[in-house]
Amino acid sequence: MESKKLSHMAHAVTQLGETEPPFSHPGFPSKKGLFSCVCCSNKLFSSSKKFESGSGWPSFSSPITNDAVATEVDLSHGMKRTEVHCSSCEAHLGHVFEDGPAPTGLRFCINGVALKFQQT
Repeated sequence: MESKKLSHMAHAVTQLGETEPPFSHPGFPSKKGLFSCVCCSNKLFSSSKKFESGSGWPSFSSPITNDAVATEVDLSHGMKRTEVHCSSCEAHLGHVFEDGPAPTGLRFCINGVALKFQQT
């Protein structure tokens, strides 16, 4: 998707690596469905792996497939984190942390504006 078709915030997040403010995204329906990349429609996460982390961003315990997302070390803001991006178009999605629920122990903390939801 051309960045001119993205909202200002979606462009800032996916193309410039920024982060939307916590609790700023209106959320997604609590229905079964798939979350895809807002830029290229690559399927990223299933609603079955979504959980409420209290962080202010949509959180998932795992991606829909191991190769749906890619990660790299992020040393910005004076800390070491693991950035998550779309494996198809490399759009910045958020970060993954090792404080999630079993069985993965992971929390994919994803910017809501980087996702689009499709009910299944």
